[in-house]
Amino acid sequence: MSIGNSPEDDRPSIPEDDLPSVGRALQQARVDSGRTVEEVSTATRVRVPIVQAIEQDDFSRCGGDVYARGHIRTVARAVGIDPDPLLAQYDAEHGGRPAPTPAAPLFEAERIRPEPRRPNWTAAMVAAIVAVIGFVGFTLFSGEDGQGSKNPVAEGTPSSGKAESKPAPNKPTDPTKPDPTDSAIAGAPKDKVTVMVSAPEGRSWISAKDHNGAIMFDGLLEQGQSKSFTDKQKIDLVLGDAGAIKLFVNGKEIKDEFKPGQVERLSYTRGDNGGAPQVG
Repeated sequence: MSIGNSPEDDRPSIPEDDLPSVGRALQQARVDSGRTVEEVSTATRVRVPIVQAIEQDDFSRCGGDVYARGHIRTVARAVGIDPDPLLAQYDAEHGGRPAPTPAAPLFEAERIRPEPRRPNWTAAMVAAIVAVIGFVGFTLFSGEDGQGSKNPVAEGTPSSGKAESKPAPNKPTDPTKPDPTDSAIAGAPKDKVTVMVSAPEGRSWISAKDHNGAIMFDGLLEQGQSKSFTDKQKIDLVLGDAGAIKLFVNGKEIKDEFKPGQVERLSYTRGDNGGAPQVG
């Protein structure tokens, strides 16, 4: 010990590496508060597997830094500790805090809500229209080939079974049949609002409500997936990452160019065929 130094000056400082990790700190606080993982999940609406992964410092299941920071804040408050030091530690370990975005609804991505299974009416309409187009094409070609045998059959002259089985060439003139040149998705019912959401470029959290405000879907749409929603009056949408989404409303593609990471709140009604004004 050098002269003039107090004993406290000779005590070794605690290295930062000895600090508990973010997940370990949340786990210890939960145990100290006497709560189970299930209780924390119920209080925060964060699913049990995600709470368990966070306590193991596995943030990959959160869906990104914005989601991870929101879950850390929510869980920390639920177990009674200050979330700010944990958020600072997370930012230091994961490359700093992300640029601020209006991501308030993103923290709801993992809410525990029943996801009703609805019939995929869009796929059914596409299949029906494709079948009609095939039938019309077959009828047109078959009608041209059977012109020579039409008159003999009408006069009662015996003909082959093949000629008798050909459909009448003028049958496609039925006005109730869809135009074969129309796009398949244009078969959306005109007395309802139909919205199809697809994620060809990447995944995004989406929320959809009907005209009564009831939840139709609330969760992550993975890359390559699509969802269709139908209501008799109105559909409200919230897109967590609008840049990754393609929209088709009442059979028409929405051409708005949304930026990656942009949150959009949209509302569509019957008869809409372009970008609708934002809600809220």
